[in-house]
Amino acid sequence: MIGFASAALGFILMLGLMLFGIPVAVALFGTAVVGCLVYLGIPTLMTFGDQTWGVLNDFILTAIPLFILLGELLVRSGVADGMYRALTDWLRWLPGGLLHTNVASSSLFAAVSGSSVATAATIGTVAIPTMKANRYDDRLTLGSIAAGSTLGILIPPSINMIIYGSMSNTSIGQLFAAGILPGIVLALLFMGYILVVSLLRPDRAGVTPPSVPWGQRFRNLLDVLPPLVIFVLIMGSIYLGWATPSESAGVGVVGALLVTIVKRRFSIAMLHEALLSTVKISAMILLIVVAAQFLNFVIGILGIPQTLTRAVGTIASSPFEVLLLLILFYFILGCFLETLSMMIATIPIVMPLVFHYGIDPVWFGIFLVIMMEVALITPPLGMNLFIVQGVRGEGSIREVMAGSFPFALIMLAMVLLLIGVPSLALWLPSLVFAS
Repeated sequence: MIGFASAALGFILMLGLMLFGIPVAVALFGTAVVGCLVYLGIPTLMTFGDQTWGVLNDFILTAIPLFILLGELLVRSGVADGMYRALTDWLRWLPGGLLHTNVASSSLFAAVSGSSVATAATIGTVAIPTMKANRYDDRLTLGSIAAGSTLGILIPPSINMIIYGSMSNTSIGQLFAAGILPGIVLALLFMGYILVVSLLRPDRAGVTPPSVPWGQRFRNLLDVLPPLVIFVLIMGSIYLGWATPSESAGVGVVGALLVTIVKRRFSIAMLHEALLSTVKISAMILLIVVAAQFLNFVIGILGIPQTLTRAVGTIASSPFEVLLLLILFYFILGCFLETLSMMIATIPIVMPLVFHYGIDPVWFGIFLVIMMEVALITPPLGMNLFIVQGVRGEGSIREVMAGSFPFALIMLAMVLLLIGVPSLALWLPSLVFAS
């Protein structure tokens, strides 16, 4: 067992490598190698092959490339355009008009794509030109898209939840169920903020397009059906016990392929692009997971979890105090690290604290994902800020940052609400998985 100072030095080494642009998998593996060479010796390092086989032999990780492919197909299917128009027809009467459509369409698209970045790029491409044409406030527009798209990793299916569940031995089905209600509440909080701002400052709410006849509204609802049907197929097959998360992802891919065919967007070239992008992203994620699991193995042998637990116990005596420390910890890290890398790198370190203080791992998974959402819109390196600015293609990214700031505060408020009312995350899993 090593001391706290040595453990902290290793963590700083790992973060330093990431901040200097070293690939995340290399930084994680390099830190594990240093730990092996300094404290454990070559024999421990030679177990890396067995560790790699053990990780990649986990069937649940099959869901990652399948859900990535599902998102890639939906992005290329054109489903977002029709969905955005249909939701506009039904939400334009609210103060704030199309701003509510940004949040609602992001929530719905997130429910099937599982990716915040894909949601930001897709919804931003559809929404920004429309919002600009109707003279909506730039900051409020950009902030609603950047924040709304973060729901992609909270509303299931979520790749982040799959990775967390795999690394922490937590039920993926329960995590998916736990994310639904907090995701809906957070979307409603975003829309509530937009409503208040639009009432207090009508000049920021732009000019809402004229309403359309009721018959057209109902006809346009057909454009909302594809993502809804895919979501029901995925989640229903899991909760009814008909399919595992990996198998349900396969069902979702078939559904997405059918959508591209019905919308006449299917082609061999499109499928090739989707598959190529899926391979690239999946290889990156799985390489990081393998390196993180080996680091987790080394950390366990060195006794770092016990050392960290004792150190935290000197400054925090209750689960609430530990969670406040973790909020601060993740908020600071989120300013400098990419969210998926940050999550994978820290799970082996914080999970022993979670178990030691009796924090429910399903609940903590939702807590962790929301903190990752905050990091997505936290400057200077929030990924969604750059995606939205890239789609916008003009002006300064500072406007995106300023517009996203109030939504980041709402997310932090949501974290505190989750701490005060844990049933927000735990009620639905306990109901669905009661047996």
